[in-house]
Amino acid sequence: MEKFMSQDFLLSTPTARWLYHEIAEKMPIIDYHCHINPKDIAEDRRFRNISEVWLGGDHYKWRQMRFGGVSEDKITGDAGPREKFRAFASVLPRLIGNPLYHWSHLELKRVFGIEEPLTADNADEIYDRCNEVLARYSARDLMRKFKVRAVCTTDDPCDDLHWHEEIAGDETMEIKVLPAFRPDKAVNIEKEGFADYICRLAEVTGRKICCTQDVIAALCERAEYFDAHGCLCADHGLDYCMYAESDNVAADRAFQTAMEGGYPLKEDADAYKTLVTIACAKKYTEKNWVMQIHFGCLRDNNRLQFAKLGPDTGYDAVNSRSGVENVAPLLNAFSENRGLPKMILYSLNPGDNTALITIAGCFQGDGIVGRIQHGSSWWFNDNRTGMQNQLTELANNGMLGCFVGMLTDSRSFLSYTRHEYFRRILCGLIGEWVESGQYPADKEQLVRLVEDICFHNTNEFFSFEV
Repeated sequence: MEKFMSQDFLLSTPTARWLYHEIAEKMPIIDYHCHINPKDIAEDRRFRNISEVWLGGDHYKWRQMRFGGVSEDKITGDAGPREKFRAFASVLPRLIGNPLYHWSHLELKRVFGIEEPLTADNADEIYDRCNEVLARYSARDLMRKFKVRAVCTTDDPCDDLHWHEEIAGDETMEIKVLPAFRPDKAVNIEKEGFADYICRLAEVTGRKICCTQDVIAALCERAEYFDAHGCLCADHGLDYCMYAESDNVAADRAFQTAMEGGYPLKEDADAYKTLVTIACAKKYTEKNWVMQIHFGCLRDNNRLQFAKLGPDTGYDAVNSRSGVENVAPLLNAFSENRGLPKMILYSLNPGDNTALITIAGCFQGDGIVGRIQHGSSWWFNDNRTGMQNQLTELANNGMLGCFVGMLTDSRSFLSYTRHEYFRRILCGLIGEWVESGQYPADKEQLVRLVEDICFHNTNEFFSFEV
């Protein structure tokens, strides 16, 4: 019986072990999509306890604590940090097969030197040991420990990017920290708060925003501001991928309805969102940015809890009506508008993998390696099975060797172990292919493949230059 999460965890063949320990493990990290607060990096935040850095804002853990019957006061409520840690420890042993079990123990091992599994019985002891170690680390120290070279945070177009300016002006900070343009609140017209957000966008830009084209002009102006602050990518989060034929009348009708506090018809909303997204894509193309589109999420399903806690608190699910059939028409519209940027496409529905990869294959070209990418397994799919399936499907119908690899999509400075988890799964899969005779045992080619997927492809695709 193999020791729990030994050094060869998930590495079942000699080739896999060699690839991981000699190659992948040594590669630095670029985390091109995360939700870390740039203020924490600028101020080099120190955390008062393990619960603050480990459980705060982590809806992955919150969701599982609810599964385990933990009361809400010990999840998002007023319970103390030790009590919340105990509560999470009490449910962790039941998470057999869940990636959160692996991530959590990788974090405990890599940062705090905790080798034994966390349980309710040793929770207090481990809480104290973690706090003792944590006192030696700041936010930047944690990033350095994981060999992080660059990160992209997630930033609203109305953000003044003050904290990014602080980081950029700090000569002691060698890690590249860049903003990413996230215009969801201006695009998703059907959401609550749209009208208030447009008023804020008007205030920030000093523009009157009276129609769809005014929104586009304001977003393009903010994109210029982000570009001046080093931005290299944009990210659009959609509940479903929409597409509508160009219709300014319908788009403006949706805009007026939303600004008056109403709910636009779906076809009008789709016309608005499509026009704005096409215009954004053209702007990103001009700037040589990478455009990411995340779709297929059914958000805020528990209405009572959403009213109490707000979004991103663990009440989202997979949308079976993801709109994947609209991806190709949308990319065609980008191309016909002379604005098809480099892209990464993600669907939360794993059933969309084959469709997305084959659609991406239809829009490659212009001498750009992997111009349209299928993104790494996202959210409910970033488990062992989900990653293996995504990597295998990409190999089957695309080009795994030009894949831009993993990201954390996290709010925590401890989550860089997700890159380790991905790299172990990647090396395990490649090792199996080599040792079953499906790929030659060519060390030079294998090293190149693993180094590229772990780091070089991302560095070149986004033009990080790190």
